[in-house]
Amino acid sequence: MDGLTEKKISSKEIFKGRIVHLFVDQVLLPNGEESSREVVKHPGAVAVIAVNKEGKLLLVRQYRYPLDGIIYEIPAGKLEPNENPDHSALRELEEETGCQCKKMEKIASFYSSPGFSDELLHVYFTDSLIEGRQHLDQDEFLEVCAVDLEEAIQMIEDHRIFDAKSVYAVQYMQLKAMRAAN
Repeated sequence: MDGLTEKKISSKEIFKGRIVHLFVDQVLLPNGEESSREVVKHPGAVAVIAVNKEGKLLLVRQYRYPLDGIIYEIPAGKLEPNENPDHSALRELEEETGCQCKKMEKIASFYSSPGFSDELLHVYFTDSLIEGRQHLDQDEFLEVCAVDLEEAIQMIEDHRIFDAKSVYAVQYMQLKAMRAAN
């Protein structure tokens, strides 16, 4: 065992839900001591940085129960069992915004919160939107809006946008704008 690796001794499933599974694992620490780790297993997710023909970023405004509040986010959703992330991104974009696209590029994958979850988030970019109509899930209620980059930055500053994937999206757009200006 190297100086950083923890070894699983045992694992107990605490909860198996529709979206997440919770385990409590006993681990052997690098110093030989034992500890417990709470682990959330997640199927993975996708998020789409979608820019309309006016150059505005599409956001969805929705109530988030764990936060007990309404926030703005980029379109996103979880992977279905055995679903390819590329397909999931196209599906989520259309379900939440009503838009399809001519082309979509995968720009990053990252763990959303590796301290307790294995959720891997795949982020895509498109600026070739074709407008259509939403196909929301039965328990999904959201509004779509389009904002320019300056407004999106302001929304981060006043905490209307404050989830990691959406902040990442705005920073990606800022970097893209800076590169285009040079």
